[in-house]
Amino acid sequence: MKQKETAVIMSGVSKKYRYGQIGAGTLQGDLKEWYQRKKNARDKDEKAADAPYSIGDTFYALKDINLTIKRGETLGIIGKNGAGKSTLLKLLSRITAPSEGNIKIYGRVASMLEVGTGFHGELTGRENIYLNGAILGMNRAEITEKIEDIIEFSEVGDFIDTPVKRYSSGMYVKLGFAVAAHLDSEIMIMDEVLAVGDMEFQHKCLDRMKAAAKKEGKTVLYVSHNMHTIRRLCDRCIVLDKGKLVFDGDVDKATAIYLGAEDIQQIRYEFDADYRPYDEYIRLNKRFSMDVLEVLDTQLPEYDEGDIPHLRLTCTSLQQFANVGFRFEFWYQDGTKVGTMLSGKATEIRKGQNVLELRPDLTHLTPGQYRADLVAYLYDSDGNEDILDGVYPGFAFSIRNKLDERHYLDWHHQYWGHIRLHDMTVNRWQ
Repeated sequence: MKQKETAVIMSGVSKKYRYGQIGAGTLQGDLKEWYQRKKNARDKDEKAADAPYSIGDTFYALKDINLTIKRGETLGIIGKNGAGKSTLLKLLSRITAPSEGNIKIYGRVASMLEVGTGFHGELTGRENIYLNGAILGMNRAEITEKIEDIIEFSEVGDFIDTPVKRYSSGMYVKLGFAVAAHLDSEIMIMDEVLAVGDMEFQHKCLDRMKAAAKKEGKTVLYVSHNMHTIRRLCDRCIVLDKGKLVFDGDVDKATAIYLGAEDIQQIRYEFDADYRPYDEYIRLNKRFSMDVLEVLDTQLPEYDEGDIPHLRLTCTSLQQFANVGFRFEFWYQDGTKVGTMLSGKATEIRKGQNVLELRPDLTHLTPGQYRADLVAYLYDSDGNEDILDGVYPGFAFSIRNKLDERHYLDWHHQYWGHIRLHDMTVNRWQ
C-alpha cells in the first residue's frame, strides 16, 4: 500500500505493564508495596494464570497487534472492558510508547480520550481552542480562521470566554469535540466521549465525523460500546479480546462477534438457570417451565426472508392452565430491539409435560443475525399478564442476504430499520 494512502501502520505492537510499582513514590509507600506483594503472592499467581499473556509480575494489555489503517477510513474499535481498546488509542495518541513493535503514523493526530483532554481549567474556552491548535502545530492565523466555526458547532458560545473549569461535563465534551473535529489534523481519535453529550449533539457529531472522513479525507478511529453508533459511523471494525486482535473487517460481523451472536446459534436449547439470570420472581414462583427448544427444519439456523422455522418446545407445568400465551421478543445483532411476536391466541397447558409446535413468521426481517427471547405468560380479557417463564435467549438465527440479488440493492439497516415491509404497488397513471 502506498504511503500517501496509509494513515497508520502497527507492526507486532505489544504493551506490557507491571502489577504494582516500586520506585515511584516514598520509601514508606515502597515498603508497603513490597509487604503487600509478599502477603498476596498466592493471589498474584492465580491472577497471572487468569491473564493469558501475564509473565511473572507483568502482563500484556496488548499483544502482537498488526494493523494497517487507510487514509479516509472510519475504523470502529470494540471489545469488552479490559480488552485493550484504550491502551491502543493511547499508543496511537503517543501518550505512551509500545513495549514491543513499531507504530508509524502519517499525519497529525487530534485525540479525545476523555472529557476535557488537553484543556487547562484556568483558561477560557477560547484560549483552550488556541492552546489545542498550537499543540497540533497550527499557527494563530490558522486557528483564528476556524474559531468561529468551532464555537458555533460547540453550542457553548455564551460561555466561550468563561474558564472551562466552570463548564459542565456536557459542555466540556461539546467544546472538546468541536476543537478535535475542526482543527487541521489528518487523524481523529475518539474514545466513547459522545456518551456524555445529549442525543441531538451525538447525531451532529456522528454526521461531522462521517463528513470529515468522506469529504475531507480524515481518518477516524472510534471506540464505543454503543453498537448503533459503530454501525452508523464506521465502514470497518476491529474486535479486541484480552489484548489480542480477534477480528478485522465487516462491521456487522464484528458486532455479532462482540455481542456473542456467533456463539449462541444452535439447533437445541436446554433452558437451565443460565437462561433466566434476572427473573427472581419466576424462580420463587415456579409453576411452569420451558425446558427444551429444538429446531427441526435445519442443521444451521439460517433462513431466507419469508421462511417460517419449525420449532418444538417441551414444557413442564405443575398445574393446568387454560389461557397461556407465548411471545418472541426479537433483538438485532447490534443490541437494538426489532419487535415482538405474540402467539395470538390462548394455548391450553396440561399438568405435567407438554410438547408444543412454534412457527414464527420471519417474512419482514432484513439480513443479519438475531436473537429472540421467549416468554410464556397468563393473560386475562383486560390484557394483563402474569409471567410464567422467560428464557434469554430462546432462539438465535440468521437471515441470509437475498435482497440485493432480487432488487440489486443493499439494505441500510441504520437508516431503514431492521424490518422490511411489504412492497408498495406502483402503476403508470393512464
